[in-house]
Amino acid sequence: MTSYEPHLSRRAFGGAVGVSAVAAAVGPAASPAAAAPTPEDGGNAPQEREFRAGRPRPSRRPNILFVLGDDLGWADLSSYGSPHIQTPNLDRLARQGVRFTDAYAGSSTCSPTRFSLYTGRYPGRTEGGLAEPIADRSVGLDPTHPTLASLLRSAGYTTALIGKWHAGYLPDHSPTRSGWEEFFGNFGGALEYYSKLGLGGEYDLYEGDATYKDLRYYTRIITERASEYVSRDHHGKPWLLNLNFTTPHWPWIADGDTEQSAEIVRRIEAGDGRALWHQDGGSVEKYREMVEDLDRSIGKVLAALKRSGQEEDTLVVFSSDNGGERFSYNWPLSGNKASLQEGGIRVPNIARWPARLDGGQVSHVPVFSPDWTATLLEVAGARPHPAYPLDGASLAGYLLRGEKVAERDLFWRVRGERALRRGNWKYYRGKAGRDQLFDLAGDVREQADKAAVEPDRLARLRAAWERVDAQLLPYPA
Repeated sequence: MTSYEPHLSRRAFGGAVGVSAVAAAVGPAASPAAAAPTPEDGGNAPQEREFRAGRPRPSRRPNILFVLGDDLGWADLSSYGSPHIQTPNLDRLARQGVRFTDAYAGSSTCSPTRFSLYTGRYPGRTEGGLAEPIADRSVGLDPTHPTLASLLRSAGYTTALIGKWHAGYLPDHSPTRSGWEEFFGNFGGALEYYSKLGLGGEYDLYEGDATYKDLRYYTRIITERASEYVSRDHHGKPWLLNLNFTTPHWPWIADGDTEQSAEIVRRIEAGDGRALWHQDGGSVEKYREMVEDLDRSIGKVLAALKRSGQEEDTLVVFSSDNGGERFSYNWPLSGNKASLQEGGIRVPNIARWPARLDGGQVSHVPVFSPDWTATLLEVAGARPHPAYPLDGASLAGYLLRGEKVAERDLFWRVRGERALRRGNWKYYRGKAGRDQLFDLAGDVREQADKAAVEPDRLARLRAAWERVDAQLLPYPA
């Protein structure tokens, strides 16, 4: 296997993980360097700085805060180039850590990506992952399948999921059946932000497996819950919190839009099964409000983490579950949510771990959701289950020891589309059924099809995609 030369904007990563067996597995550490000073209200990409070797020192296993936005596009943050959305808190997170330019979701819709993150495997390895996304209440994440939470829990972590689950419904599927000790949030793919009515008209806010009544704006509620969790005394145990916002997923309702909320509720109660899709509502301005509210909410959780004294030893990862939706700013990418073009799967991705990662770094190495599962297991000193091998590759050696990333393929499959990325080359077949080949290094917009001039490369990538596909479950007829 060849190696992929990491691009770190003239810098290298420092750091290591843990002590004893964990430290031996991950290696020596480098102390963090402070991010270059920038205005607190942000809006700029992280500053690039020359690498400085750090002072090795031991570290405890990190707490893990993994934050997902919902339908947030690759360029919807000001640090990723949005010309009209200001996200100072996420920009600050990037200045304090690493911003990934070539990061991808595990799929192009909600629940398959969640399966890939929860399991570290391609969605097509499990029956529930074949739904794009889950709507049928009979399918979901098999409670016997190992998950990030169950494996970390076995390694001594406390675990919680707050926000959107979207990997199955009660009575058979729930975070508390799949390794998370605590759950507070919604089961379905969307809900009305005030009433908590879901796609089927059902009430969808739960604590554990019981409904929880709170008719305030949903983003406020889960922000409060997450802030409480990261502030809590965990009695010396490291913790995992999956914080899954529904923002900025439709319906297009910002905090305070109670009249719009009431209108959608009226339509739901009148039997309009598509009311939550809100296809007659929203705007670029409303979308901006929702993304900026997401940023403020994440800022409140990060502030609570800092006040708790745990910021230094907490690995925070931020991403989105797929590419942007109808009001998202995806330029220069083509396509959006549900497509395997770049706009449907490339997402913002930021990692910060003050004890181990220097700030202000920009990485161009391709990564996707299952890689984070493998990475988090390694830094936590947990092992994947041998009967359920991971499809993601751990980034710990790259992030913490400055190792080159072994070249591997990133694979995606949805009904009617296929894609595979190897290095800077991407093989893509859309619903038209035509094989295409793009060099993303010079054509991130996927407009210059190289299939005719690179037939051998196209054949190799197509064969590689088909080898993986042959290992996965077929779609039901």
